[in-house]
Amino acid sequence: MSNHEKYIKHCLDLAVKGLGQVAPNPMVGCVIVCDGEIIGEGYHELYGKEHAEVNAIHSVKNKELLKRSTLYVNLEPCSHFGKTPPCADLIMEYKIPYVVIGSIDTNSLVSGKGIEKLAKAGIDVKIGILEADCKKLNKRFFTYHEKKRPYIILKWAQTEDGFIDAKRNEENTTKPIQISNSDSKKLLHLWRSQEQAIIIGTNTALLDNPQLTVREVKGKNPLRITIDKWIRIPKHFNLFDKSTPTLIFTSVNEISNENLEYVKIDFEKPIIPQVLDELYKRNIQSLLVEGGELLLNSFIDSDLWDAARVFISDKELGKGVNAPVLKESPVVRENISGDKLLFYLKGS
Repeated sequence: MSNHEKYIKHCLDLAVKGLGQVAPNPMVGCVIVCDGEIIGEGYHELYGKEHAEVNAIHSVKNKELLKRSTLYVNLEPCSHFGKTPPCADLIMEYKIPYVVIGSIDTNSLVSGKGIEKLAKAGIDVKIGILEADCKKLNKRFFTYHEKKRPYIILKWAQTEDGFIDAKRNEENTTKPIQISNSDSKKLLHLWRSQEQAIIIGTNTALLDNPQLTVREVKGKNPLRITIDKWIRIPKHFNLFDKSTPTLIFTSVNEISNENLEYVKIDFEKPIIPQVLDELYKRNIQSLLVEGGELLLNSFIDSDLWDAARVFISDKELGKGVNAPVLKESPVVRENISGDKLLFYLKGS
């Protein structure tokens, strides 16, 4: 591994600390090196706060050293005013002569403009170091800007014999079957805290009355979403408790309230693309799909998913609701206290 790769790798290690805290901004880490020694580092810690380059530059005690240092960053420095001033301007202000960048920012507000600005100022810019790793870290960000939709993660738990639930209906008083174990549930809540939104279908809401919040770990609640064509979900159910922002996609006119918003869509047209288009407009860059058979298969059949995470317990039901089937093979397998956990990537 070259020195450039070593320091960009360190940037990535710093950047990932912002997971679940900086969206819809990308995760960015920055390292400043002088005479082979790291003299400053930082990462983007919270949305709306200072970017990684700013934190790294401010961490350098002797600012005179910046005039002969190299700044490493996993994503192209911004060149526009957003929540904070342009990072490219700060790099120029401190006359940092060398900048090494992992990947170009595909956001149209930035894309190449930061690099161009630095180069015009006489700064020696090198790009494309560990580019694949840099894009993988910010897959949500890149998917959003390149595909104009959120990064979509499917999740379900199934029994050893391939069922995600027993056959139930609204009149059935049978409680939901807990297929995965408590450690798997804790991991699921961690995932919720890392994504911007979570979605279920009407049937799952009616049968399980889920909260869709983060409770097993510390973290932010995702935007809760459900699809309810005729508003069949009772108003006393958890989704209507207004404890956290919630979207209901429906066909009827309903008055929105604080933390409870209704979005009318055309149910004569494909539903999933309309939902994703609305989320794109709202700058939602990641979506966790926790629905039942119908919703999960709708995403799969529409070819609108990027990753899947599947828990498989050692329980057996004998009969019930069939688990979705993916054509892809799992790319990673883990054991979570006896549950098998399979990770899938679309197209892998």
